[in-house]
Amino acid sequence: MKSVPRRGRSSVVTGAGAGLGREIALGLAARGHIVFGTAASSAEAQDLKDASGGRVSLTVCDTSKGFAVDAWASGVAEALGPAGLDLLINNAAHRVRGPVEALPLDAIRHIFEMNVFGVLSVTNAYLPALRSARGRIVQISGWTGRVPLAFDGASGASRAAIEAFSAVYRAELKPFGIDVILVQHGALDEGEAYSDATPPHPDADMTPKDRKLYGKAYRAVSRKLESLQAAGMSVAAAAALIIDIAEGHPAASRAVLGVDAERMVLAAREMTNAELDALCLQVIGLS
Repeated sequence: MKSVPRRGRSSVVTGAGAGLGREIALGLAARGHIVFGTAASSAEAQDLKDASGGRVSLTVCDTSKGFAVDAWASGVAEALGPAGLDLLINNAAHRVRGPVEALPLDAIRHIFEMNVFGVLSVTNAYLPALRSARGRIVQISGWTGRVPLAFDGASGASRAAIEAFSAVYRAELKPFGIDVILVQHGALDEGEAYSDATPPHPDADMTPKDRKLYGKAYRAVSRKLESLQAAGMSVAAAAALIIDIAEGHPAASRAVLGVDAERMVLAAREMTNAELDALCLQVIGLS
């Protein structure tokens, strides 16, 4: 990478090739940021380069592989030079759904490799550049990290872990002038851009025993979650709000996006455990 002229702020966005990450990257570029990030394919990277007039430069990088992250971050840091990095947005995440009993442990490990260890790897790799600029980290998550749902346990657990790490990073990085913001969004109308991340048919990976035990309930939950997603906030609207939060002063420590997210985060603070359990069953259509 060549050195980047510092006429504007610099940003890094993971998972920027499609969906929410793509909208965030383009929105930052439109506000004058020079944007680096990760993509799933070279086609995604070229598309963002063209769509942004060259202000977005994406690298095909598997963030679950530490050596790949280090190589990518080193190249970006060299391009940015001594001014460092103003903004890191950890957006890349994967999900898997299903009853915990029926999920292969390797599938759960993969989710944690992507959603937890990948985030830690990226964040740590960019900390020297963030310290140079007294920059800011925005961690994208969801309310299920605070209030987990049945049949979404692996994804919810990975989000809960990242919430804990975000709080610790906030305390540890404060002396260096680095702000850490946790954004918990609700349902997003992800459209076709996320078709490859959509869970398989409820019975696809279940044994006959699993289907007998959980199939009916899981099908009902899958239908309910799909309907909630279709009615959710658009990724374009969510991206615009996230950028506003990222550029806000003073920095918030936590932000909640969407009526559903606000409802559930408030419920976690105010309801009894029994009331919250009942609400969760209602949300996923099992009450």
